[in-house]
Parts: sequence; C-alpha cells; structure tokens
Amino acid sequence: MKKIGILFGMENTFPNAFIERVNSKGEDGIIAEAVTIDKVIQAAPNEYAVIIDRISQDVPFYRSFLKNAALTGTAVINNPFWWSADEKFFNNALAEKLGIPVPKTVLLPSKQRPDNTTETSFRNLAFPMAWEEIFQYVGFPAYMKPHDGGGWKSVYRVVNPQDMWIKHEETGQLVMMLQEEIVFDDYVRCYCIGQKDVLVMPYEPRNPHHLRYAADLKAQGEEREKLLETIKDYTLKLNVALGYDFNTVEFAVRGGIPYAIDFCNPAPDADIYSVGRDNFEWVVEAAANMAIERAKAQVTGQINLTWGTFINQAVNGIPAVTQAAPAAETPAPAEPPKAKAPTKPAKTAEKAPAAAKAPVKTAAPAKAAKPAPAKPVKEATPSATEVKVKAVAPKKPAKSLGAIATEPIAEAEPKIPTTKAAVTKAPAKNSKLKKS
Repeated sequence: MKKIGILFGMENTFPNAFIERVNSKGEDGIIAEAVTIDKVIQAAPNEYAVIIDRISQDVPFYRSFLKNAALTGTAVINNPFWWSADEKFFNNALAEKLGIPVPKTVLLPSKQRPDNTTETSFRNLAFPMAWEEIFQYVGFPAYMKPHDGGGWKSVYRVVNPQDMWIKHEETGQLVMMLQEEIVFDDYVRCYCIGQKDVLVMPYEPRNPHHLRYAADLKAQGEEREKLLETIKDYTLKLNVALGYDFNTVEFAVRGGIPYAIDFCNPAPDADIYSVGRDNFEWVVEAAANMAIERAKAQVTGQINLTWGTFINQAVNGIPAVTQAAPAAETPAPAEPPKAKAPTKPAKTAEKAPAAAKAPVKTAAPAKAAKPAPAKPVKEATPSATEVKVKAVAPKKPAKSLGAIATEPIAEAEPKIPTTKAAVTKAPAKNSKLKKS
C-alpha cells in the first residue's frame, strides 16, 4: 500500500478535499491521509510514498523532516531542497534569462546589519552605492518588497528616492528589492500543477482578499486568445526551469505584454473562500491526479524529487542558451475556450470539476530530447530554455558603512546620517541625484 500524505497548518478546506478526492478515485494500493509525525530519525524512511507540503515555509522542523524523507525515498512536493534555496530576486533574474518579461528590479542591502556582523563584515560593499544608476534603471513610482517574502508583507509603494529612504527605515534586517511599477490593464494568477496543467484566473490584487478572484479580463477577441496562450507558455517555462510541481504565477499585463510579477509560491492559496468554488474544484482535481501519478512512479529506496532544468543543466554541463525577451509589441489575443479538466492518471472514478471563469488549461508540451550527459536525479517534464548566469565581480570595496537615514528626510536633498548602525546610507549632499 502506498500512502499519499498532506502536511498542512491552519488551512482547512483544501487538505480535506484533497484527501477525499484521492481516496474517491479508488486507485488500487493508494490511499491519502494527513501526515502524522511521531519521530524523525536520521536516514530512517517514513511511511509515505508522496507528501504534499503546504506548511514547511513556516515551520523549520517540518522542512528538515521533509529533507530526511526525500533522502529516504519519499516524493516530496515541492522539492524541499530547492524551496530552501529559492527566492524572488533570483526568480526575476532567471525569468529574464528565459526571455520572459519581468519588471526592472534591483537588490538593496538591509537597513540594519544582520545579527553577529560588524561594519567590517561589509568591506566588499561599495559606499556610497550607485544610487543614481539604480534609480534611473528602475524609475519611479516603484515597489519595494522583501527579496524572499510573500503574502504582501512589508510591501511599499515609493514615489521618489526620499520616500524610499523613509520607508526603508521600517524594514530592519530584511533584504529588500526595488521593482519597477507595472501599471496594468489586466492581471492574472495561474495555477501550475505537475508542470503541465495550467489554470489562468483573472485576478484583481487591489480588491479585498475575498474578492480578488471576482474579476474578468478586459482583453477580448483575438487579443485575449493570444494573450492567454502567451501566459500559459510563460507559466510552463518558469515552473519547468524552477522545478515546481505545485505553484502559482502572477502576471501584470501592460500594453498587451504579460510581465511575470510573482512566481515563487510553492504553497499557494487554495482556500475555497478566497479562490472561489470553480477554481477550488480545478486545483483539488489536478493536485489529486498529480499525487496519484507520483505515487505510482515512486520507487522505494531512490530519490524521487523533481529538479528544474536550471539545476539539471548545471549538473550535466549542458551549454546554456540565453533567450532574448520578446519585443514590446503584443499580439492581440476570440473568447478563450473553456478550461478542460486537468490531466488525469490512468484510473479515475470522478469527472474533473467545472472550469472557473475565464480559466484555460493547457496540455503538456512536447518533451525535449534527453541530454547525453549523466542522468540527473529526476528530470522535470517538459524541458525549458537553457539558462546561463554570469558571475559578476564586485565593485570597489566599501570605504565605510552607515544607515540609509537616521531621521526621516523631508527635503528633496537628503542629509548625511551620523550613525553607522546599518548597511546602507542615503546619498551625500554632493550627489548628482536630482531633486524630486
């Protein structure tokens, strides 16, 4: 008997529906249940062939348990090793290498130094940083948000450099990124399950949480159709490269071009009261089918994780190809076809749920030819554009370190702080930074 377990926290509707859906299919030798942990012994296997992880981002004990489980043969969804390493700034860089439009984004040092560090810990950080170049590249207004955060926590809209200095005071030890604002015409959130099933959901992030999915696309006709196809293609490319089997991707559409905004959501919201009944039914069905497929494919005693093409190419020494981002013209997408049921495993006892408003499901793309080098632990399907990341040498070492600002800056010309309690600092009076 192979067990499919789900590890979860405060959420209620999705875990129970997932367990019931898997068991309702009556697959021989497969059952689903909530994970139970009574002990964790190093290198000792557990009773689960597959575990769906919905909570380890908040509970380090669970994350370590899942790594041990993966080592001993459990197919953990999503891969706990990659999830631990991944973050949003890297995601943006990888998307650009894949040729997927993303907002212009830069990384900012934390306002306060991390614990157990001193000024000399940052001798490689140039001081002052090239603030004028940074602001010219990103532009204003912009958004400042954690480079590895989520849930709209610590997200700020900033209208000029002085506004950024003031709001950065509140961020403590968080490493932030400054990102171009995309004033969008349409916005969508996409479930991607098993790197092949995609549901495109119109989404309005400015609405109250429970009304964010009560939206529809403004694009119509051929423009709408082509836009949806492009979004599906980008969603698959991102998840195949990253190696996620359960993720969401958000796109802001400006001038007909979908910009990937947020695509590091390995435990995405799947509550019926926020996503709506139709979207909820789709994700429950798709997740159940994927888990059953993975349980059937799981081999006891071997590693059963999914690794993205970014890792596989690096491990196998495959020459990477950088794909240029598409030009700023956007094919005008007739009303999109109704979403079909997600791909099902060999045996199913229940029909797929009805499609949500304006969602579209995509079929799995053709598999790419397998590389000649050594076989990776487990390849993600399908293959995505190969990636090469350049190493960049740091600028001249920092002369000194200080705070961005110790007092709120009211004037257009920022003051020079006197304290050295933090990593970053506002530009000096002789900076060429223009007044806002």
